[in-house]
Amino acid sequence: MFAALFVGTHFLLSHPLRAPLVRAVGERPFQGIYSAVAGLTFIAMIYSYGKIGREPPIWIAGDGLWLVASLLMWLGSILFVGSFVRNPAFPGAPGPKGAPTGVFRITRHPMMWGFATWAIVHLIVVGTVKAVFLDGAILLLALVGAAAQDSKKQGLMGERWHEWRAQTAFVPFTKGIAHPGALALIGGTILFFAATWLHPVPAGFWRWIG
Repeated sequence: MFAALFVGTHFLLSHPLRAPLVRAVGERPFQGIYSAVAGLTFIAMIYSYGKIGREPPIWIAGDGLWLVASLLMWLGSILFVGSFVRNPAFPGAPGPKGAPTGVFRITRHPMMWGFATWAIVHLIVVGTVKAVFLDGAILLLALVGAAAQDSKKQGLMGERWHEWRAQTAFVPFTKGIAHPGALALIGGTILFFAATWLHPVPAGFWRWIG
């Protein structure tokens, strides 16, 4: 239930309810409302996940799946860090200028794919019913949100966004292999190793290094 509430409120506040609420309360108060609702529904979802307790696994991930998951999480970390460098989709950003650089040569939605990859990785290694609902909600929100962002930006920016879509890929690497850039690679690698080292159970390459 809380997973559906988390996803549903995101879509409602991002699209049909955004314009009337902004007109009613203003942009800054709306951002506060949006953040509060997102935070509360996320906390409720995580709390519910924890309250369910241990569940029997639907499948058990062996070393092969853990290796795939670790490599995907590394990629997701690189995309996430790189998404903060001149992201034309950020609110208030001037929009795309010139050819894509950095992680945007891999996908035009690096932050969304960072979240999506996190969800996919956890679906791979945590084979329980509650994980399917939690991670499925985050995956759905990330990818449907990315598609909705394309449509929204097309309406706001017109030809500039149309050209950007033509130069960039929705799904990573579908327009070819590209280097993410030094900042994204180094920062993402640091984030990956730090996050997996701090993970409650041995994760990432620490599973074999430790």
